Amino acid sequence: MPEFPELYERLKGERARLNSEVEQIKAKMRPLAERREGSPFGKKEEETDEVLELEKRLALEKQLTDSLAEVERALKKYESGTYGVCDCCGQPIEPARLEALPHANLCVVCKAQQMKNAKSKLAR
Repeated sequence: MPEFPELYERLKGERARLNSEVEQIKAKMRPLAERREGSPFGKKEEETDEVLELEKRLALEKQLTDSLAEVERALKKYESGTYGVCDCCGQPIEPARLEALPHANLCVVCKAQQMKNAKSKLAR
């Protein structure tokens, strides 16, 4: 099993960055909620803008937390000695793929099959 200490360090840095971004979004959402509680009478346009802003922030927060979960999973795989092994077929994941996407958990062949299966389910 090849070692990837530089990728492990990149994953730890990515985890810190994602945690920071999630916390920033949560901090920005609090003032929005507090402002809204202050006045029961607001203009409809302002309420619509606030709702749209909240939806954007929630979508971004979900994207960041999903990415954080992938990074956390990769770190756990590294710590357990299974990093760089495809979750599907058990074969080594190509080093170039890990370099490009350190949290990858599938080899290129299995990822392509997963995408193909997802497209066929959407087409139904």
